[in-house]
Amino acid sequence: MKPATPFLDDIVNKLGEAFRQSPARDLEQNIKAGLTGWLSKLDLVTREEFDVQTQVLARTREKLTQLEARLKELESRSQAAQE
Repeated sequence: MKPATPFLDDIVNKLGEAFRQSPARDLEQNIKAGLTGWLSKLDLVTREEFDVQTQVLARTREKLTQLEARLKELESRSQAAQE
């Protein structure tokens, strides 16, 4: 499983450092497992996946604009031919 986020990993690491010297060593594993389980239930995407989808959407919008212009041109030609 991929790490959730650098921010959460940093929190887990800091908590781990604090508990390494204490008998609560298992607490680190429990917290990390709890956070990982909680985050896996959320419908999150990575920044890379988000950026890819943003690019796909931009290309789709561009193509839609081109197709709308083409349709308008064809409709104008059709109306001119009928007159």
